[in-house]
Amino acid sequence: MSDKTPFSVRSRVAQAMGRVEPTTRAIVPPIHVATTYERDPDNSYSSGYVYGRPDNATVRDAEAIVAALEEAGAGALLYGSGMAAATSVFRALEPGDHVVAPKVMYWALRAWLLGDARRAGLEVELVDTENLDALAAAMRPGRTRLVWVESPANPLWGVTDIAGAAEIAHRAGARLAVDSTCASPYHTRPLTLGADIVMHAATKILNGHSDVVAGALAGREPDAFWERLVAMRKSGGAILGPFEAYLLTRGLRTFHLRAAAQAASAMALAQRLSAHPHVARVLYPGLPDHPGHALAARQMENGFGYMLSIRVAGGEAAAVATAARVRLWTRATSLGGVESLVEHRASIEGPDTPCPPDLLRLSVGIEDAEDLHRDLDEALRAAHAG
Repeated sequence: MSDKTPFSVRSRVAQAMGRVEPTTRAIVPPIHVATTYERDPDNSYSSGYVYGRPDNATVRDAEAIVAALEEAGAGALLYGSGMAAATSVFRALEPGDHVVAPKVMYWALRAWLLGDARRAGLEVELVDTENLDALAAAMRPGRTRLVWVESPANPLWGVTDIAGAAEIAHRAGARLAVDSTCASPYHTRPLTLGADIVMHAATKILNGHSDVVAGALAGREPDAFWERLVAMRKSGGAILGPFEAYLLTRGLRTFHLRAAAQAASAMALAQRLSAHPHVARVLYPGLPDHPGHALAARQMENGFGYMLSIRVAGGEAAAVATAARVRLWTRATSLGGVESLVEHRASIEGPDTPCPPDLLRLSVGIEDAEDLHRDLDEALRAAHAG
C-alpha cells in the first residue's frame, strides 16, 4: 500500500478520524467544556471559536465522524436530540409550504407534524411513501418544499425507494430528507442515493450505549437551505453539549462492529421466529417474504439492520404477556443500544396508532443470539400456556 493510499472510513472512524491531541499527543480526543474564548490583541478570534452556543471543538470532532459515515458534502450538525434535529428541518421552511411525510413513521415526529408544525403554518400531508405513485400524486410543484421519508419505517419496517423518492421530490422542486436512524450508515447512505438531508436520532445505534440523547443532520451539498440550518442552530442554541459529544464519539468508534453484530443477530432471530408456533408474522426487510425485501436488498448493504417486529399469535393480550415474561430482553423504550429491548408499541402510541395491537418491537443488541431466541421462545410459550 502506498503512503498516499487513503484509509477506509471504518479505519478512520475507529481512530476518531485520526485525531491526536497536539499538546499531550493523547490518542483519545479531549472534552472541551469552555463556553467562551479569548480574543486576540486585535480583537479577532484566530482560533475560530467565539462562544459555546454555536460551536465547540468536541462537537466538531463528532460531526466530522458523522459526515464521513454519510459521505456528506455539506458536513454534519449535532443537536440535543433526534427530535431537535428533525424538527429543525421543518422549522427552516416558510409558513404555507407544503410538506409530505409517511403515514407510518416515528410516532413522536408524526405527532409534532400534525400538531405544532401545522399550527406554525406548514401544510402537512401524510402519504404511503412506499408507493411511489402515491408519493408522486401528492406533489404540488411550486408548493411542495420538503419530502420526508423513513426507511425502514418504525415500527412496521416498510421500505421506501430513496432514489425514486428523490427523483420525484426534485422534479417537483422539493428537497428529500431521510430519517435513516434504523438503517444507519452501515446499511444505507441516503445522500449517495439522491437525498438532500439525512437525519439520525444519534441516541440510538450511532451512540449505541443508551447513555446519550443526541440528534444529527448531514447534508449532501452546502446550499442555501443547509446554510439556513447552520444559522438556525447557531442562533437557537440547539447544539449538543460537549460531554454528550464526547460520549457519542466514543460510541461511534465501535459503530461498525456493533452494527454488524446486531444485524447478524436480527437476521438469525427473524428467520427462527418466522417458524415459531406462537408468532403470527415477523416484520423484517431481510426476510424474502417481506414486501420490501427486493428493494431493501438493492438499497441496503451489509445486512438489513437491527430492528424487527413480531406479531404474536393470540392478539394483544398474548403480546403483552410475552413481554412481561422475558428475562434477558429488557422492556424499555428506545432502540439501537448494546442491550436488547422489547416494547409493546401500540400501548405507547395510543389509539390513533397504525401499529397492530399484537405487535412487539424488538431492538436487537449484542448479546448471544441463541440466548435471545431462547428467552423469547420461553416467554412466548409461557404466555400461551396461560
